[in-house]
Amino acid sequence: MSAEKEITTPEQLSDHDQAYVSSKTGGSTVNAEERRRKSVAQLNSNVTGEIRNPLIGIPKAQLMRDVEDYAQEYQLMDILPILRKGALVAQRPHGYESMPELDEHERDALRNETAHRWKHPKILYFTIILNSIAAAIQGWDQTGSNGANLSFPTALGIPDSGDACTAAGTCASNAWLVGFINSCPYIAIALFAGWMSDPLNNYLGRRGTIFLGAIFSLLAPIGMACSQTYGQLIACRILLGIGMGLKEVTVPVFSSEIAPTNIRGGLVMSWQLWTAFGIFLGTCANLVVVNVGDITWRLQLGSAFIPAIPLVLGIWYCPESPRWLLKKNKHSKAFKSLDRLRNTPLQAARDIYFIHAQLVQEELLIEESGLSVHSNFFTRFMELFTIPRVRRATQASGIVMIAQQMCGINIIAFYSSTVFAQAGASNIGALLASWGFGLINFIFAWPAVWTIDTFGRRGLLIFTFPQMFWTLLAAGMCFFIPASSGTGSNAQLGAVALFIYLFDAFYSPGEGPVPFTYSAEVFPLSHREVGMSWAVATNNFWAAVLSLTFPRMIQAMTIQGAFGFYAALNVLALVMIFLFLPETMKRTLEELDYVFAVPTRTHAHYQLTKVLPWWIKRWVLFKKDAVCPELYKFETEDDSSDTFVDKSHELSV
Repeated sequence: MSAEKEITTPEQLSDHDQAYVSSKTGGSTVNAEERRRKSVAQLNSNVTGEIRNPLIGIPKAQLMRDVEDYAQEYQLMDILPILRKGALVAQRPHGYESMPELDEHERDALRNETAHRWKHPKILYFTIILNSIAAAIQGWDQTGSNGANLSFPTALGIPDSGDACTAAGTCASNAWLVGFINSCPYIAIALFAGWMSDPLNNYLGRRGTIFLGAIFSLLAPIGMACSQTYGQLIACRILLGIGMGLKEVTVPVFSSEIAPTNIRGGLVMSWQLWTAFGIFLGTCANLVVVNVGDITWRLQLGSAFIPAIPLVLGIWYCPESPRWLLKKNKHSKAFKSLDRLRNTPLQAARDIYFIHAQLVQEELLIEESGLSVHSNFFTRFMELFTIPRVRRATQASGIVMIAQQMCGINIIAFYSSTVFAQAGASNIGALLASWGFGLINFIFAWPAVWTIDTFGRRGLLIFTFPQMFWTLLAAGMCFFIPASSGTGSNAQLGAVALFIYLFDAFYSPGEGPVPFTYSAEVFPLSHREVGMSWAVATNNFWAAVLSLTFPRMIQAMTIQGAFGFYAALNVLALVMIFLFLPETMKRTLEELDYVFAVPTRTHAHYQLTKVLPWWIKRWVLFKKDAVCPELYKFETEDDSSDTFVDKSHELSV
C-alpha cells in the first residue's frame, strides 16, 4: 500500500487489522491508527524535518499495559518491573529527574551518560578492541602488497618497469596485470564477498560472520607467501578479499549496534582508526624484512596473518548484537546482551523497549509500502532503491563511500612505495617514507574519536575535503622539481613527502573514519546488512578500479597528471557531500528513520538557500550575529505538563 492510499479511518480496517495496529502501537484503535498514519507518512516524506519518539503521546496507563503485553509475548515477565521503568525513561529521556518510579542510584546512572560518557562496562570495550583487531587486519593486508610491489612482479616474471620489460615490450601489459593482482581483493569484495555478508549475517549472526572472515584472513596470507606463480597469488588474494569483505561489512555494523548513542561515532570509527594502525604495522613489517633477500615479498604478504589469530580466538567471548537478536525475536537473549553492554539493568531495559518500538515503526513502514516484512536477499536489495527512506540512505552511503576513493587516499595507501620511488627514493627509502605515511595516518585519526560526535560527520568532511584538494595538487606539482642531480632529487622527494603527509593528516580525521561509521548507522535494521553490503561493495568496486588503473595512469598521464586528476575529484566529492549528506550525529539508530525521511530535494534546497548564505555571512563577511536556520526539529516531552511540544535543536551543518 502506498503512502498516498492510506487508510483514513479505523472503521475501514478489518477486525484483524485493528487488533494488529492496537497491539503494535498501543492505545485505542482510533488513537493507534492516527499515530500510525502520521508516523508512517513522516517516514515516507518528512518534509518538516520533525524527528519523533514513537512512545510520545501514549498515556502512562496505556504504556504500562503495552509493556506488560510485550513482556508476556516475549517471555520477559521476570524483568517486568525494570522494563516498566525503562519504558518510562524511553518515553521521556530528559524527564528522569522527576520520575518517582526511579531511585537515586538509577538517576545517577542516567546522569553519568552525559557527565561520564566514556564510562561503560569492560565487555563493551573488549568487543570494540576485537573489532579494532579486525580492522587492523585490513590495513596490514593493504600495506603488505604495497611493499611487495617493489619486488614480486620481477620474482614472478611480470616486471612492469626496467630494461627487461622494455626490451620485451611487455611493460604496459604487465602494468595492467600487476594492477589486477593488487585489485583482486577489492574485486572479490565488490562482486560477491560483500553481498555474501547479508545471508551469512542472517544465519550466523555478527560474531559468526566475523569469525568466518577471520579464518580467511588467517589462511589467505599464508597462501600468498607460498605462491609460486602469479596465478596462485591471484587465487589467494581473492580468498583474502572474501575475509576482508565479510569483516568490512559486519564489524562496523556490529560496533554501531552495541554502542551507546552518545559515543557511537567514536566507537564505530575505531574501524578506520585501527585500519590506520594496521597500515602502520604493515609498513613496520615491510621494513623489518626488507633485507632478507629473495623471500622479502613473501614475508611482506604473509605477515598479515598475525593479527587474525587473536580475532579467531576471542570473538566468541563477545556478546551478540542485541539488535540482531531482536530481529530474530530472541528478546530475552537481547536483554541479557544489553545488560552486559550497559552499566545498569535500567539502561538495558530502556534501550530494548525503545529499539522494539522503533522497529515496529520500521515494520509498519515496509508494510505501508506494500512490501513483505520477511523478504529474501534479492527483495531487500531492490528495496534499497524503492523504499524512499531506505533509498536516501543508499544514496548517502554511496556518496560517502565513493568519496573515499575519489579523494585519492588509496593511490598512496596502495602505491606509496611506488610513488616515493618515482620521486627518487631507493627501495629502503621508499619503505621508510611509506612508514611515515602509515604513522601519520594512525596518529591523526585519533582526534576524530572525540570530534566525530561533537563536530559531526558532515562537519568533518566539509572541513577536510578542501584541504585534501590543495595538498594532493601540491604533491603532484612537486614532481616538476628537477630530479637530474642528487640535490634536486632530494628536494623533490622531500617536497612530495611533505605534501603527501599533510594530505594524510587531513584525511585521517575526516574521510578516513566517516564512511564506514556513517554507512553502518544510516540503514534501518531490516536492511542494515544488505545496505552495508551495498556500501562496502561500492567502496571496493572503486578501490578495485583505482588499484587496477593507477599503474597504467602513471604511464599514460604522468604522475603529475594522476595526482591532479584525483585532486579535482576532491572538489566534486565536496559538492556531493554538501548537498546530499544528512547529519547523523547524536541520533539513535532508530531515530535516523526520520532524518532519512526528509526528501533529498528538501535537504539540498536547504543547503543551497539557507546554509550556504549563512556560511558566507559568517565566515566570509565575518558577521558573528549570523544564525544558521535549523532543518531538523526533535519532538520531546515538556516535563512540566501533560502536553507535548516540539523543541528544535541545531545539528551540525
